[in-house]
Amino acid sequence: VQLQAFGGGLVQAGGSLRLSCTASGSTFSRYSVSWFRQAPGKDRRLVAALYTRDRSTSYADAVKGRFTISRDNAKNTVYLQMNSLTPEDTAVYYCAADSSLIRSSLASQNAYAYWGQGTQVTVSS
Repeated sequence: VQLQAFGGGLVQAGGSLRLSCTASGSTFSRYSVSWFRQAPGKDRRLVAALYTRDRSTSYADAVKGRFTISRDNAKNTVYLQMNSLTPEDTAVYYCAADSSLIRSSLASQNAYAYWGQGTQVTVSS
C-alpha cells in the first residue's frame, strides 16, 4: 500500500487544519492507521491512532479534546482534524499504516510497515 499525506500548512494559533492520508494499492479498511509527528530536534511521537480491529481511537495526552482521527473507507482516506492549534503543535506529521498491528504496538514506529511522506504543520503565535 502507498500512503500520501497532505493538508499541512501555516496557521495561526487557535486555528484548525485537516490532514488527509490517502492510500492506494490495497483495501485500506483492513489497516490500522496512525498519525505521528516530529518537531525539530525531537523524536517522532504518536499523535492519534485508529485501531481497525475494534474501530477504537486513541490520542496522545497533548492533543486529546483538540484532534480527531477518522476514516472514510469509500475514499481510502484517514483524516486528522486538528483544532485549537498551538505553536507546540508545529511539526512534520506522518501517517502510518499496518494490517497486523496489535493494540500494545500502536505507539511503536517499528510496528508500521507503511508510511506517508510527511506534511509540515506550522502554527504561528
